[in-house]
Amino acid sequence: MSALDSTAHFHALLQFRGRTAAWPAAAAAAAGLGRIIQAEEYLFQAQWTVLKSTDCSNATHSLLHRNLGLLYIAKKNYEEARYHLANDIYFASCAFGTEDIRTSGGYFHLANIFYDLKKLDLADTLYTKVSEIWDAYLNNHYQVLSQAHTQQMDLLGKLFENDTGLDEAQEAEAIRILTSILKIRESTADKAPQKTIFVLKILVMLYYLMMNSSKAQEYGMRALNLAEEQQLDVHEQSTIRELLSLISTEDHPNT
Repeated sequence: MSALDSTAHFHALLQFRGRTAAWPAAAAAAAGLGRIIQAEEYLFQAQWTVLKSTDCSNATHSLLHRNLGLLYIAKKNYEEARYHLANDIYFASCAFGTEDIRTSGGYFHLANIFYDLKKLDLADTLYTKVSEIWDAYLNNHYQVLSQAHTQQMDLLGKLFENDTGLDEAQEAEAIRILTSILKIRESTADKAPQKTIFVLKILVMLYYLMMNSSKAQEYGMRALNLAEEQQLDVHEQSTIRELLSLISTEDHPNT
């Protein structure tokens, strides 16, 4: 592959953003070793292009290292994967900040490595960090709509076209990350129900802002049922009921 071809391919990777970032691992699962080799060739060419360039942004370096990290996860080479994901987090933090949702993907994939290696305390810390980052981001958007609803403001319809502030790929990534964390949290819900409820509430906000009221209601009811089963404090249950009440009064069409 020529340098020009590799440059074009890497620019294509950048355009696909979140969806392409998961491609090496997905390709490995779907097509076996042959696709891993192909992904490795593309990414090594991309790495050569980035290293040769003098003006690549921190965001570009972050995306490259995330793809390489996912590639090595697919190859079960966790040491190399951790190295690249650490670099991904570093460059993403430089570009966007340590608490940005665009940085959270690196934390998430690193957490998955620790989880697979049975280093559960480290995995738990990182899953919590990812959850907190998404909670902070979505809560900001949620509070705007919640306040507007309380004040009965006449919001323009165009404001509801994409209330998450995310594009389609980022929304898909958010769903994938948060539902993955939820599955892990639910496996230990009897020991730490608050952590499970926390992720459920984040998913409620996400689907509410995506104007998918039925999914928001589903996760909200799961959160409320768990809170009642575990006999959590009244304030927690009240907060979930307020979420459900707001959702039920909005006439958001399902997406």
